[in-house]
Amino acid sequence: MERITISIDEDLAAEFDRLIANRGYKNRSEAVRDLVRSHLEAARASNGQEGHCVANLSYVYDHHERDLAERLTALQHGQHDLTVATMHAHLDHDNCLESVILRGATAAVRAFADTLTAERGVRHGQLNLVSVDISGGQDHHHGYVPRGKVRTHVHMRPKT
Repeated sequence: MERITISIDEDLAAEFDRLIANRGYKNRSEAVRDLVRSHLEAARASNGQEGHCVANLSYVYDHHERDLAERLTALQHGQHDLTVATMHAHLDHDNCLESVILRGATAAVRAFADTLTAERGVRHGQLNLVSVDISGGQDHHHGYVPRGKVRTHVHMRPKT
């Protein structure tokens, strides 16, 4: 890890210390690292250099909305290459919360998330994504593999 030193005025430092205390950071360094990551991510997005990501899309919807659950499921099946898993929770008699784990090209993941949250009856959609570096298909395994079988898979490492 590389060490850097920065200087900021006292008022800004005090405000920063309040922010990191409220957010639960243990120290300034961890808070600064998260700020830098956030700004690097925003810069990649604005420069069209988004690459690939893993993401969580969460939304609330009215399960009484006509055919909405079926439409959402059909959309996910239509993008099965992006959709990893879905968790569904009943909030009350009318509302459900779904959390969809996605992975793929960031532009495709964003477009798919926009399509899902634009469905009539979907509310409170929020996409949280993490940029990843992808290592190509690797011929190796992690544990038991039946004799004669080789499993090729992709590793996704979060960008620092």
